[in-house]
Amino acid sequence: MAELNTGDGGGKKGGKVRSKKSGSKVDLTAMVDLAFLLITFFMLTTTLSKPQSMPLGLPDKEDDKTKDKPIKVDENRTMTVLLGDNNKMTYYMGLLATPIAGPKEISYGKEGIRKELLKRKKSVLEYTGKKDKGMIVIIKPSKKSNYRNLVDILDEMAIVDVPTYAIVNDFTPEEQKLLEGK
Repeated sequence: MAELNTGDGGGKKGGKVRSKKSGSKVDLTAMVDLAFLLITFFMLTTTLSKPQSMPLGLPDKEDDKTKDKPIKVDENRTMTVLLGDNNKMTYYMGLLATPIAGPKEISYGKEGIRKELLKRKKSVLEYTGKKDKGMIVIIKPSKKSNYRNLVDILDEMAIVDVPTYAIVNDFTPEEQKLLEGK
């Protein structure tokens, strides 16, 4: 049983002998029981934080006959982002043979890719005139790029609210040369 002693209350003082008083005792058993009941209650009623994840749509694994047909998209709406090694990122707008803008090496963050995405998103909206036909971003991570850079660019897509983006691991020889800096 838990108890709290508050002292014996007696002793010598100034040469006079006082009578010994019995010490008061407080029973803490009920308080300990209450504490454990409260801890148990709050443990069972709280919700644990759920991990945050980004929704990512992946294609079905079924063989599709339309897989061989290339999808035609407007080059004025398409931006390609190439991720290389050592945190290198290069972008171009349109086709690489006849780019509308770029190819240009750019940095990550608010003053780098985010600023460019916002600018290009606005110009695509002016070009199409429709909100449902927004910018398309093709993200191409190389084998030498790291996972953090891919997550960073996906975060930028969510921040800028790019409606359509895709992760593609197919590089043309020209894009490979561009990433290597040749």
